Amino acid sequence: MSIKIFFVDDEKLLLESLGVFFSSDRDFEVVGSAVSAEEALEKLHGVHPDVMLVDLNMAGIGGVRLIGEVKRRMPDVRMLVLSTYYDDQSITSALSEGADGYILKSFSSGEIIEAARMVASGHTVLDQKVMSVLHRNARRMGSDPEDPDPQRAHFCEQYGKLTEREREICRLIQDGRSNREIASALHITEGTVKNYLSNIYGTLGVRDRTALAVSLTRTGRSGQ
Repeated sequence: MSIKIFFVDDEKLLLESLGVFFSSDRDFEVVGSAVSAEEALEKLHGVHPDVMLVDLNMAGIGGVRLIGEVKRRMPDVRMLVLSTYYDDQSITSALSEGADGYILKSFSSGEIIEAARMVASGHTVLDQKVMSVLHRNARRMGSDPEDPDPQRAHFCEQYGKLTEREREICRLIQDGRSNREIASALHITEGTVKNYLSNIYGTLGVRDRTALAVSLTRTGRSGQ
């Protein structure tokens, strides 16, 4: 079954290029495009994509609000940001609204297609520059303790079930540490780190370390 993809960007030439790129890949079916968030929301009444590729810096309500609105209406739609910008505010705002990935327009067409494929399969995809910003700010980010979002509430509840050692590993993941660096810091083997991570992923319901870092940031669990 094809992955249904929808593009949102105010650069018409880029929309045309994306349409050509993805139409040439048999895994994808292009189901629509829009030059603004408002146009996208109107067109989504008639289609239900699997993945949306979204720019942030657009006139009108913009990409960040679009991500949040789509996630509220259709939470199963995977949202992949394709942007020129990787400043703190753009990244944290997009991820907080529910973006499932964030890549830069400097990516090649093949890399953009692969990122969309990964996001469609349930993975979180972040450019290395984006990850650097996320790690740098993770300890300074928090969330509203009265946030009614049931997914965040569930994550926080599950986080409370982690052991102190597992939480320590979460904090090191937030710092951008590799398995080897975590093992060295905690005086354990890399195999033990992998076992801990497997337990953490299972308890928190995430698929990989990138998704873990994003979830910790969204819920304000970093540094706790």
